[in-house]
Amino acid sequence: MTYLYLLIAIMAEVLATSTLKATAQFSRPLPSLFVAAGYACSFYFLSLVLGSMPVGIAYAIWSGLGIVLVAVLATFLYRQAPDWPAVAGMGMIIGGVVVINLFSKTVGH
Repeated sequence: MTYLYLLIAIMAEVLATSTLKATAQFSRPLPSLFVAAGYACSFYFLSLVLGSMPVGIAYAIWSGLGIVLVAVLATFLYRQAPDWPAVAGMGMIIGGVVVINLFSKTVGH
């Protein structure tokens, strides 16, 4: 269940972050409510993950994958395509998440 909860936390955070622009600095109630609910859901599920995974590892996976997924969504939603250095950096982030999951003994496989 740990990885399912982590996936839910990541997806909720990505959806909330991707909706931030639509809030127009929190002047639009419906998108603002969606953002607040998304972050609340994300932090709740992240807190469940911390019962069985170290906070540093959980946060590295949560934030790393969140960065990449938000950038992908922004490409489609807002036409904000990353340049090649940004893509390379995000590739390194994904590589770091893979290394953590495959080789770290602190993940608790």
